[in-house]
Amino acid sequence: MTALAAPPAQPKTSRARDGAGSRRAASLTIAGVLGAFVLAALLAFTTLDFSSVGFQKSITSAQRFFARMVPLDFSEPGELLWLTVLTLAIVICGTVVAAIISVPVAYWAARNTSPHPTLQWIGRAITVLARAFPELILIIILATMFSLGSLPGILAIGLHSVGMVGKLFADAIEQIDEGPRIAIRAAGGTKMQEFASGILPQVAPSWIATILHRNDINLRASAILGYVGMPGLGYELSASIQRLDYKRAMAVALILLLLCVAMEIISVAIRRMILGGGHTTPETPTRWVRARGAVLGWTALAVIAASAFIAQPAWGDFLNVWAVLPGRLSNLLPLTTGEYTWSQALAMLWDTVAIALAGTLIGVVFSSIVGSLAARNVALNSSARTGARLFLLTIRGIPELILAIVLILVTGLGGSAAALALGIGTVGLLGKLLADSIEEVDPGPERALKAVGASRPQVYFSSTLPQASPAFIGHIFYALDSNVRAATVLAVVGAGGVGQAMFNAAQLSKYNVVATFTLLVIGVVLSIEGLAVFLRKLLAK
Repeated sequence: MTALAAPPAQPKTSRARDGAGSRRAASLTIAGVLGAFVLAALLAFTTLDFSSVGFQKSITSAQRFFARMVPLDFSEPGELLWLTVLTLAIVICGTVVAAIISVPVAYWAARNTSPHPTLQWIGRAITVLARAFPELILIIILATMFSLGSLPGILAIGLHSVGMVGKLFADAIEQIDEGPRIAIRAAGGTKMQEFASGILPQVAPSWIATILHRNDINLRASAILGYVGMPGLGYELSASIQRLDYKRAMAVALILLLLCVAMEIISVAIRRMILGGGHTTPETPTRWVRARGAVLGWTALAVIAASAFIAQPAWGDFLNVWAVLPGRLSNLLPLTTGEYTWSQALAMLWDTVAIALAGTLIGVVFSSIVGSLAARNVALNSSARTGARLFLLTIRGIPELILAIVLILVTGLGGSAAALALGIGTVGLLGKLLADSIEEVDPGPERALKAVGASRPQVYFSSTLPQASPAFIGHIFYALDSNVRAATVLAVVGAGGVGQAMFNAAQLSKYNVVATFTLLVIGVVLSIEGLAVFLRKLLAK
């Protein structure tokens, strides 16, 4: 029989042409998606009525509010100190719960460690659903299953945080060097030995850094959870606002702000020590690095133990929860929108998405400026860079809830005030991420342009920004994802949207209504995440 002739090799020029065409198509698709995002955000601005007239009318209201806010009420300092310590303890315990649960979830979700494709799918599904489910609704549901106290708050923080910690942990596992693991397997090591000795040492620094970052996020979220009964500063803030005691409320808000900023600074310092801990020099010999690691480890254990002692969660409630769990699960069905029609439900969902879109666009515009000035290779000098970094750090430390409360009380504008609060918070997040991305670009093209006499703006727009753009685009959709969830939660202080319907239904124990609206939010979050994954694949071409 005559052998089939192999197809002729494709010429190099043809392959190059195909590659250029593919990249051009990818660029056009990305431009189209970004254009659609901008158009949707502009439509959101019209929906939320971002007119100057509304803000001008609020000037008198703002003057009255600030007059009632001062002097700040720091009376009973002992109680305020206890509430501060209790808030920290609950947040730390919740973050530790997330860290523990994230280990098996990440092991299942990681492509190179998952025992079975089904378990990998389950692991990834857990991380997605945990991120999408608002912690505000979690604590409301958990509060009906457990006794009053710190346990519902700890579990709400922990279960919600598994989404971020587990996902990033699984991503880190997939990027390990397989050499040590293969060597352990070749020597007859068990799966547990492979993980403990071949995987965990490589991913532990990244895992710990993620946990510290998540702890900062949880501390800001504690202000929101206080509105639904979690003890601590958030509960005191809620109670003060409900009795119109703005002097006390703003004093508590200031304590929360300073606490968040302080924890951010401490976490950044610890993350730098951990992530740089593996590098030794003659000035920092190995024994000192090990000693530093031991000190950090024992200190962390002491802090966790003290937090558990202070929070005093009623772990014994787990013995009784199984009796009420079937009933709570049955209350989630049948799915219904309750007193709202489906058109009303979708309109409220759009209000929530509009708040997130408008807030994200505000953040993108201003973070592009501040984030660029915070980068070492763009800033005019080190002082300007330090100032921009401190500004971003301060902005990141302000809980969105406090911003939203102040803006809503001052302007009375609801959704637009919430969008502005999210926009300010987004500046802190996106600004830092953009600055880090700019500092990580290849300096070669920048040097080449400077060598031929290009100005600073020419270097920035021709070399620096194009290299950092792929990462920045990914960060934009991460911020949009986060802002959808945040907009849902801010409904508790009058932002409106689907979160208000969820909160009202949860207070009336209509959990099937809560489940319906939660699935709508999860659908939006999953759509944004799917779009982000699609864009990352296009950007990789």
